[in-house]
Amino acid sequence: MISGLHHVTAITGRPADNLAFYTGVLGLRLVKKTVNQDDVTAYHLFYGDEAGRPGTEVTFFSWPDAPRNRPGTGSVARISLAVPGAEALAWWRDRFARLGVQHGEIMDRRGHPALRCADPEGQRLELVAVAGGTGTPWAGSPVPVEVGIRGLHGVTVEVATPGPTIALMTAVLGFRQTDAFTDDAGAAVTVLEGGTGGAGTEVAVIVPTAVRPGHPGIGGVHHVAFRTADDAAQRTWQQRLRGAGVATSPIVDRYYFKSVYFHEPGGTLLEIATDGPGFAADEPAEHLGERLALPPFLEPERAQIEAGLPPLPTTGADR
Repeated sequence: MISGLHHVTAITGRPADNLAFYTGVLGLRLVKKTVNQDDVTAYHLFYGDEAGRPGTEVTFFSWPDAPRNRPGTGSVARISLAVPGAEALAWWRDRFARLGVQHGEIMDRRGHPALRCADPEGQRLELVAVAGGTGTPWAGSPVPVEVGIRGLHGVTVEVATPGPTIALMTAVLGFRQTDAFTDDAGAAVTVLEGGTGGAGTEVAVIVPTAVRPGHPGIGGVHHVAFRTADDAAQRTWQQRLRGAGVATSPIVDRYYFKSVYFHEPGGTLLEIATDGPGFAADEPAEHLGERLALPPFLEPERAQIEAGLPPLPTTGADR
């Protein structure tokens, strides 16, 4: 079963500012400071709950020379994060105002209060007050645990033609349609959920009123990963996708999890990732993210890799 979202990976051009925002402002924990295994000149920064549990992770590739994100079809419009209630959203609204974070007003999101905001590079985010959540906020965060982010809630994917994307998500990946409506801007939205539903399982498919192709860049999402329990389940999903005519990558061992990549018909890059082994595979839980972690196959190149990366503090400071 696809039990929900595993992680969402975006692109930053300023990793130090990115670290300061996601740890110091949003209060997430830097659970792994490593490199993009396909481009070791770039950091891969993982932010999540206290343990970096699957379903809580927002991650970033640092590509300072990448173009700016171009919103549009074939891309992710927004990342939604779960917080515990309307009172928490009021706290976040006041915090964003005090820290100068771009944000809107609290609004109704299909029965759940929500607050939209953006990080310093324009990455579009949304805090949604929803019961449950995959994770447990980190006690070392500058954000009080009782209002802290519980993990991912969902993503919004822009497409030009929704039918093929919805068919793949439902008929092949096992998601269910839970809602369909036209939003205030006139865009058609279809809401899907996976697993048992609720926080961390939502994919909204949106057809904007002005259709134009998007392209990931700084301030945008590179790919979305879904969760599966283990290697055997992942192989089954890979075979199922290929049986449905979807081209996939081989299974790639990322050391902290294994990955299979493919594009949905609208163009967005998707991944199915295993829940384990997890981020404690090479660091004790109490010291996650404090040093540059490299998988064993990159460890012989540590000196060269470290020399090519800009220095980063261990964590961001609350501004």
